[in-house]
Amino acid sequence: MSGLCIVGGIAGFARTRSKPSLAAGLLVGSLYGVAGYLIKENADYGHETAVGASLILAGASIPRAIRTKKPVPALLAVTSVAAGAYYVKKVMDYA
Repeated sequence: MSGLCIVGGIAGFARTRSKPSLAAGLLVGSLYGVAGYLIKENADYGHETAVGASLILAGASIPRAIRTKKPVPALLAVTSVAAGAYYVKKVMDYA
């Protein structure tokens, strides 16, 4: 997810010169990267960080997917919901 978000943000910037796409892609991608590192190291709050990144991504992509009906925002919306569901399940398993 980290790589997908970072590459997506860079691609969005390259295609449309959208600085918000670049910033959001780097931010959310970095959050997923931190989450991955924390999970790999078996540290606290790794899965919770991934849930937060998924919520941010879903919050940005779902309205855009509905409004534009374009494939990239729709793919991001579906992917964010799927990743979020996975990480919520992981958090609940540990609770």
